[in-house]
Amino acid sequence: MDARLWQWTGLLQRALDQHEAALQSFGQAVRLAPSDVSIARGHAQVTFEAGLDAIALFERACRLAPMAGDMVLGLAAARMAMGRGEEAAAALDTILIRSPMWIEGHTQLAQLRSMLGQPQAVETSLMRALAAQPGESALWYALFDLHLRREDYATLADRVNAAEKAGQADPFCAEYRAIAAAELGDEERADTLFDVASAMESKLAIWRIRHLLRSGRAEWASRLIDNELMTERATAVWPYAAATWRLTGDSRGEWLENDSRFVTVMDLERNLPPLEQLAALLRSLHVAKGEYLDQSVRGGTQTDGPLLSRIEPIIRTARDAITQAVTRYIAQLPPPDPSHPLLAGRRDRRVRFAGSWSVRLAASGHHSNHVHPQGWISSALYVSLPRRQPDESAHAGWLVLGEPPAALGLDLPPRRMIEPREGQLILFPSWMWHGTRRFAQGERLTIAFDVAPPR
Repeated sequence: MDARLWQWTGLLQRALDQHEAALQSFGQAVRLAPSDVSIARGHAQVTFEAGLDAIALFERACRLAPMAGDMVLGLAAARMAMGRGEEAAAALDTILIRSPMWIEGHTQLAQLRSMLGQPQAVETSLMRALAAQPGESALWYALFDLHLRREDYATLADRVNAAEKAGQADPFCAEYRAIAAAELGDEERADTLFDVASAMESKLAIWRIRHLLRSGRAEWASRLIDNELMTERATAVWPYAAATWRLTGDSRGEWLENDSRFVTVMDLERNLPPLEQLAALLRSLHVAKGEYLDQSVRGGTQTDGPLLSRIEPIIRTARDAITQAVTRYIAQLPPPDPSHPLLAGRRDRRVRFAGSWSVRLAASGHHSNHVHPQGWISSALYVSLPRRQPDESAHAGWLVLGEPPAALGLDLPPRRMIEPREGQLILFPSWMWHGTRRFAQGERLTIAFDVAPPR
């Protein structure tokens, strides 16, 4: 078998989440074609996803293709995974000094600095680039999107003003100005700005829906939602449809999220590796010191890379138990319904994961209410939990489902609240709002994943 066939075999095995076999296939491909860039890239990526040290392999791939941005970013991720995040950030920053228009590099450096516990530095490279090239719209867009991801709307408004002073004219700034006004609660100004930016309605639809809900105009939001559900943006709209239909008394709210089979609690402890061993491994992977830019974690850390692709026997055992549980969950769902975002999916496909990670929360940690737009089914598997303190709320640390985010200001109680138990897996639709209540002290260690929509 020649190098290309070994590479293709490895790629197929990777797609099937058979990373141990994929490593062997890529190893054969590298031996036969040591200077092939695509083989070197694949070998490094599979090694990283398998949970092994891939730094030397990414360094080698970068030597073969020094200008390949994806491999530079892969090297940064590999360094971060091995606890060398400061080195990764410094290397990216050096490259960005030479190549200030590398937008993806700025974005990933911001993410790295946030995970390193340096939130004050996340925009530094972009601001440096803009000081030298204030007329570059792409840099401004990247800066605006950075603050959108952080949900820092006050800084977003400031940066939009700075862009206008630097000569960036409408309609370039119009959408961001409208978003900032709406999210900061300036209702009258937001109404005007959304009207001015109406030509961008497709980009602003979610933000306008949020604004209408926040300002008590659920009926208006409902009409916009009905239109958006007919477009390719429907995936992002379903969570807002759930909240809006509850507010307006629309019977579709019950159809969408209130079947008891949509949320399932399973005890997996007997099928999992010993929880103390699983917890020890997960703790070793939490090398970050800060939070992701755009995730729900508050007061904790989240692992990077696809957790369930790792090849440690403990992780493989957990993955097998999880896969079997997801299969059972899908089998017990109500009959197919082509118009329903959960029930429309095919049920004769193997379980695929769109992402998997671990979250470690410390004292006062929690998840803000959020959704997972890339998933079909989402989850929480509890590995280690804190003890409830005598003076804590009875619901401290509980999972909350169906409660919209506090930023929307809606008076809607949760559909369901669940007290977590170690070894317990909870599955629910990815578009259902979910978060957790704060707890006072201790550690809350979980595995989470999204099941990919079937295809």
